[in-house]
Amino acid sequence: MYDRDTRSQNKSVNFFKKLFSRSNLDLKIDDGGRAVAGYKGKAGDCVVRSIAIVTDLPYQKIYNDLYKANEEFRTTSRSKLAKSLKQKNDSPRTGTHKVVLKKYLKQLGWDWTPTMFIGQGCKVHLKKKELPSGTLIVSCSKHITVVKDGAIHDTYDCSRSGTRCVYGYWSKSNQTIKVKKLL
Repeated sequence: MYDRDTRSQNKSVNFFKKLFSRSNLDLKIDDGGRAVAGYKGKAGDCVVRSIAIVTDLPYQKIYNDLYKANEEFRTTSRSKLAKSLKQKNDSPRTGTHKVVLKKYLKQLGWDWTPTMFIGQGCKVHLKKKELPSGTLIVSCSKHITVVKDGAIHDTYDCSRSGTRCVYGYWSKSNQTIKVKKLL
């Protein structure tokens, strides 16, 4: 049970956290063409949206490609994860598995750069000063988003005021860059 002193301390911590943890990333609302493709409402389709934004490919094409890739992973992989999946999980609107995402982006010519390692803790956050310039597909906790030259391209501000940890990012093969902050 909270008492007044604990609540007061939490408010102070939150105040200083927000004061010193500003994202500095602009927000550009972008659904990656989901509305044009005829989809409505909210969904867990951040992977499809992000790839559509950076590649300028139609949302529906990426959706279909990832649907087939999810289905292929579920039916052909011998991993425990693949065996535990049900057919309803094939839809990219309910998420896309890392294995499928990495393979798909590699085919499109994108390279993975990890920013977080086992036992090291979070070193890079969704902040302008901690990410390289250019076009990036950024992997955060349970979310994928796009950062283009200092702006988040997504349906909402997912930066958590600059406190959201970045696990890594994909960049186009010919523009692979190093993180500004020393890992």
